[in-house]
Amino acid sequence: MAQVERPLSPHLQIYKPQISSVLSILHRLTGIGLAVGTLLLTWWLTAAAYGAAAFTHAQGFMASWVGQLLLLGFTFAFFYHLSNGIRHMFWDIGKGFAIETMNKTGWLVVIATVVFTALTWFLGMTMGGSA
Repeated sequence: MAQVERPLSPHLQIYKPQISSVLSILHRLTGIGLAVGTLLLTWWLTAAAYGAAAFTHAQGFMASWVGQLLLLGFTFAFFYHLSNGIRHMFWDIGKGFAIETMNKTGWLVVIATVVFTALTWFLGMTMGGSA
């Protein structure tokens, strides 16, 4: 029996990244970010339950530039995952598969993520939530 030559899978270098592929990868990365952020949130809540010294330590970390950067990333991941999840719900009912619509909703996800993240941080800082 002759062996059939099958085409090789194309490499990532051949294709130009499209918004759908970039957002798909970002969706997976933000899912990991949400898991890590949830561990951080759990540590903060557990520290509050352990007493003033533990909470002061956790709160100090959260107020540091590293903690603030992690919280900003967690906020971004949350709003990205939420916005892209809504987009996927429309796909689940068979809506939004036209290429033009996919591109528009992809950019809408990006814009909504940035706006909601910025608005959340603005409100948090101006309403007395800053360190």
